Amino acid sequence: MNLRRLFLSHVAQTSPMPLALDIVKGEGIYLFSRKGNKYVDLIAGIGVSSLGHNHPKVVKAVKDQADQYLHAMVYGEYVLAPQVQLAKAITDALPKSLNTVYFVNSGSEAVEGAMKLAKKYTGRYEIIAAKNAYHGSTQGAASLMNPAIFNAGYHPLLPGINHIDFGQLIDLERITTSTACVIIEPIQGEGGIIIPKKSYLKALKKRCKEVGALLVFDEIQTGYGRTGHFFAFQGFGVTPDILLTAKAMGGGMPIGAFIASKKIMKVLSQNPILGHITTFGGHPVSAAAGLATIKVLLKGKLLVQVKEKEKLFRKLLVHPSIVEIRSKGLMMAVELESSERMFKVVEKCLELGIITDWFLFDEKSFRIAPPLIITKMEIRNICKRILQALETDP
Repeated sequence: MNLRRLFLSHVAQTSPMPLALDIVKGEGIYLFSRKGNKYVDLIAGIGVSSLGHNHPKVVKAVKDQADQYLHAMVYGEYVLAPQVQLAKAITDALPKSLNTVYFVNSGSEAVEGAMKLAKKYTGRYEIIAAKNAYHGSTQGAASLMNPAIFNAGYHPLLPGINHIDFGQLIDLERITTSTACVIIEPIQGEGGIIIPKKSYLKALKKRCKEVGALLVFDEIQTGYGRTGHFFAFQGFGVTPDILLTAKAMGGGMPIGAFIASKKIMKVLSQNPILGHITTFGGHPVSAAAGLATIKVLLKGKLLVQVKEKEKLFRKLLVHPSIVEIRSKGLMMAVELESSERMFKVVEKCLELGIITDWFLFDEKSFRIAPPLIITKMEIRNICKRILQALETDP
């Protein structure tokens, strides 16, 4: 049996018709198939490969750490240098109140940890999330989802979850003294890149403080330079009580984290001890990759170049069939007149060597979120091909 048949026979599928691209190599913004096709990864592995594929400094960090040791007990009594150094590098780049890092393996796990932390710290059980947000697929994280199209088959879900309309000030009244936390994206990703006003996030923070609820920012997609800031909240002037990150954090290796103050985080270590534990969270190899990633991101010019690259995309992507482009840095949604048109354009882009996709809660837009290392020359070439795809018959 060939590899594709083995894939279809033995690897669990998440859709009836997977693309089944047989990838053999990644380099920079490109992926290469076994058949010799070269693809622009215009979605960076859904926000993961912000430094591109196989960044040499990340690869070196992985190899160097693999030569030292792989697994050790990551939560317990051991002091693991890759973990400690990464936690220090992250917190040095954040406000002083976000000074303690709990490492996990993924974004969903970061959400789960934050939910437990907020409940334990406040003694409350209600959690509020925004409609049209995606926070993960584990049972607790999926319970935050509304509409229920992607979690309808898994009821009963976690109780005590309520929802508000993103960006609507009047809904903030629903945050009360019964609320443990509000989990929200500072910019909605799967809703189709919905950017709130600064005044909304400031009012949200004020309301949470008034009633004693914690504010949790899910920056799993928006973090690590995607918007031109290390984290998107730094561009809004609103600091959360708990910050969530993953995806781009490991430069291609699996790692995530929830971050809070020492005062908040310490409740997981007492009454009882081991209030939250993980076997692989902060794995030394992933942590080493994460340290290399943050050094490249913060010491180079990638962040300051994000806005210029965003402007170039917006300047070049002009076509009668484009209804609107919503963007914050290199996080963009290109809205077309219908979902049918959007799917045809995504399919045509793939034929032209460009990997893009759609949003879970926005049926008319396709996603542009390339590695931050993309050059202006590459943007020009890619936009020509996207415009060619837009010429596809409706």
